[in-house]
Amino acid sequence: MPLAIEVTGLTKRYDTGTALDDIAFSVQPGEIMGFLGPNGAGKTTALRILTGMLAPTSGTVRIDGLDVADKTLEVRRRIGYMPENVALYPELRIQEYLHYRAQLKGVPGVERRRRVQEVLEQCALTDVPRKLIGRLSKGYRQRVALADCLVGKPRILILDEPTVGLDPHQIRQTRELITQLGRTTTILLSTHILPEVEMTCQRVTIINQGRIVAVDTPSQLRQRMQGTTVVRVELKAEPSAVQHALRQLPGVVQVSLRGEQQGYVACELQTVGEADVREALYQLAVAQRWPLRELTQSRVSLEDVFIHLTTHE
Repeated sequence: MPLAIEVTGLTKRYDTGTALDDIAFSVQPGEIMGFLGPNGAGKTTALRILTGMLAPTSGTVRIDGLDVADKTLEVRRRIGYMPENVALYPELRIQEYLHYRAQLKGVPGVERRRRVQEVLEQCALTDVPRKLIGRLSKGYRQRVALADCLVGKPRILILDEPTVGLDPHQIRQTRELITQLGRTTTILLSTHILPEVEMTCQRVTIINQGRIVAVDTPSQLRQRMQGTTVVRVELKAEPSAVQHALRQLPGVVQVSLRGEQQGYVACELQTVGEADVREALYQLAVAQRWPLRELTQSRVSLEDVFIHLTTHE
């Protein structure tokens, strides 16, 4: 069985610079893959090339074993693509729009009505099927766009920020829907909501400055930083004095200033090694007579890994 998505040596250059620099990754059939990166990392460019909407400078992309450059129309029949900014027809009603899109995607007439009803139910749109799209809230428009992706019953879903504009209840519904779809459909999910990735995705691809910096499961990515401990502290003192003093503690490799409120300076420390710096930090606060309001230690999260891999100081 061919890979659902196979990217090899993909490069995209513009006059102003390189958006993608020789990237490679793959997605297995039936897998939910998270695709993460900071703004400007090249995520949207990569997704547009995967869907045949943009030509690469070099490299190859295969969807379900088909070369996107040679078999663009066949590839598009196999995928459902939801861009971050979805263009809908505001003058159409939801049901009309989905019937129209199903027709364009080749859904047979005898199945069209049933298929439209299915996606209305999947995307929680059964209460507003005759509402004009132009009068919908951002959250409802996102759900219509997701229904559009599903109406052709694609084998592969490529979703770019599908939960943007949704309230917490709608985000949970969308997460449950993506998990359910992942049982029968391959999904490439681009999102900034890292807890959603941890709960939904089997593997994660992280891109930064046009290059792939990590491809692994969320648990394996966290394990890479198991030797790193994150300690958060709030001290009442001058920020520069606090940062300088904390950097001198044994095992501390990085000190980040997180804010200042009512004279208290919030800092985050990354430490390595077996030593627990909390005792030394407490003794430092006592010696300097700095009031101490918080001192906590937390496990490494996917967010910590993401920041570590995509931050350059």
